Amino acid sequence: MANTKTAQLVWTGEDWNFETTLGSGYQVQFKAPEPNATGGSPMEFLLAGVAGCTGVDVLSILNKMRQDVTGLTVDIEGDRAEDYPMVYTDVTIVYNLTGTDIDPDAVEKAIELSMTKYCSASIIFKRAGVKVSTTYHIETV
Repeated sequence: MANTKTAQLVWTGEDWNFETTLGSGYQVQFKAPEPNATGGSPMEFLLAGVAGCTGVDVLSILNKMRQDVTGLTVDIEGDRAEDYPMVYTDVTIVYNLTGTDIDPDAVEKAIELSMTKYCSASIIFKRAGVKVSTTYHIETV
């Protein structure tokens, strides 16, 4: 049986604003890059999807490794081609972790597992030719 996901996009009738309802029922606002539009652009949501996917993975893996993580922020930045279809060419992901006695080797292993095995969103980027680089910072509290 397939693991099917769904979403529905509806134009609000105003400017370039769209409302999207995900299969889970969660709603988000999409916009085209127009000055009067509200919400995030589809390309921003692609980045957010990758950040969310890998963030969940890394936190889950570190918890299984019994690392005392009390905070995680994932910053992601993508560079796009200048010509259409203006795909992402390079993406940088920065993991900012806080906690007590977090082992850098565990963090590196968690990121590596996410990027090569578990995070389907980042793997899709890589398969599409996007250069994905990662780094991390640990803050001890």
